Amino acid sequence: MNEIKITKIENCIWEIPKTGKMRVPGRVYASDQMMDDIRADQSLQQVVNVAQLPGILLRSMAMPDIHWGYGFPIGGVAAFDLKTGIISPGGVGYDINCGVRLMRTNLFRKDVEPKVKEIVASLFQHIPSGVGSKGVLKLSSQDERSVLCKGARWAVENGYGDEADLEYIEENGQMPHADPATISQEALKRGSPQLGTLGSGNHFVEIDFVEEIYDDKAARVFGLAKDQIVIIVHTGSRGFGHQVCDDYIRKMLQASQKYGIELPDKQLCCAPFDSPEGQEYFAAMNCAINYAFANRQVISHWVREAFVNALNISPREAGVELVYELAHNIAKLETHTVNGKEMQVIVHRKGATRAFGPGHPQVPAAYREVGQPVLIPGDMGRYSYVLAGTKKAMQETFGSSCHGAGRRLSRRQAIKSAKGRAIHRELADRGIYAMAASRATMIEEIPEAYKDVSDVVEAVAGAGIGKMVVKLHPIGVIKG
Repeated sequence: MNEIKITKIENCIWEIPKTGKMRVPGRVYASDQMMDDIRADQSLQQVVNVAQLPGILLRSMAMPDIHWGYGFPIGGVAAFDLKTGIISPGGVGYDINCGVRLMRTNLFRKDVEPKVKEIVASLFQHIPSGVGSKGVLKLSSQDERSVLCKGARWAVENGYGDEADLEYIEENGQMPHADPATISQEALKRGSPQLGTLGSGNHFVEIDFVEEIYDDKAARVFGLAKDQIVIIVHTGSRGFGHQVCDDYIRKMLQASQKYGIELPDKQLCCAPFDSPEGQEYFAAMNCAINYAFANRQVISHWVREAFVNALNISPREAGVELVYELAHNIAKLETHTVNGKEMQVIVHRKGATRAFGPGHPQVPAAYREVGQPVLIPGDMGRYSYVLAGTKKAMQETFGSSCHGAGRRLSRRQAIKSAKGRAIHRELADRGIYAMAASRATMIEEIPEAYKDVSDVVEAVAGAGIGKMVVKLHPIGVIKG
């Protein structure tokens, strides 16, 4: 395979020129030192491949946490015209609407650090986690279909959280165009017992404190203060979303042939967005998006209970409130300005998050002056960040930014690197108390398996597609 030609055009912005069958150029947001890691796998070729898809607008993009994925690179962003463009399961991923939720509390580091083991144990007890974990909710078939249509609203209506939570979730936690009739029985069977479960892999619930503030005004608007305790929830649509993706990849392989779409990689199988197959996948994907919104809402209710029980305080004293929640594996209808014209497009974000800037009507009114919170979790041993969206992101990336640190080591490489090490003890030495459903997960998720998220965030800030607001430091975590 030929080496990809890529040229630095601005600080932290690189361009792959439009050549061959590319319909648009490629663009990668990264610092100089990050490019060595990025060149080490085939992710740049995937940026080129995505640029060849019908109806792609402006450019095929990748965020600084880019690494090889199924079809699209993880960290990939692409927007498509609704009439001439496509929709692709490979541009969304298997864990549909895997996403991140940040909650603030009335508690501070001094209140929580002495009790962190009790809180982590309480979280572990309240929230089912691990491979194939099953929740305590018993959903009827009618309930499950309601979850697929209503998302987080279903959870609130059934006593899991407050109406106020919905204002601070992307799309208010409920995507339209969801149709349970597009869902297979196998997906329903897998999803029914897993609502309210964390899962395994890189999913987690983490207790952090605000370690550093970079933008006083934005931090104040987001309700964040030095040494304040916050909680991050990172999970998605569990086996339900995985099955939906699996079901529709098979259908999209057939659709690609039916519509004569030339694929540089069969993992980019797709259908025209306005075709029956495209609309069917869109409706099924929205069901999985809503399932994930409901899943995080239920888990967050149990996070609140775990804090109250472990600290023996009232819910008002704990003050666990939602700051924001973002999806990072999603394809969405959004309105953007393309070549000076405002138009509705279908934006694929795979391992990338929405980052709408100041003044945008879809940013909650309380945050509109400074821009939407952008949540960037790191690995379990270092730090995470909260950013704010920018106007440049709206102009450059269809209002998109990075979603996390991005893997450096495969799970197999991580296992090899961790051989003979006591990961729990290493984390404890850093002041982080961890509990996991399996030792294997801890080994696969060692901190060095990931890029340093500070490098990723600094590249985003350097490119102007996100503004640094606060840095978070972990003190406790549960994993699957």
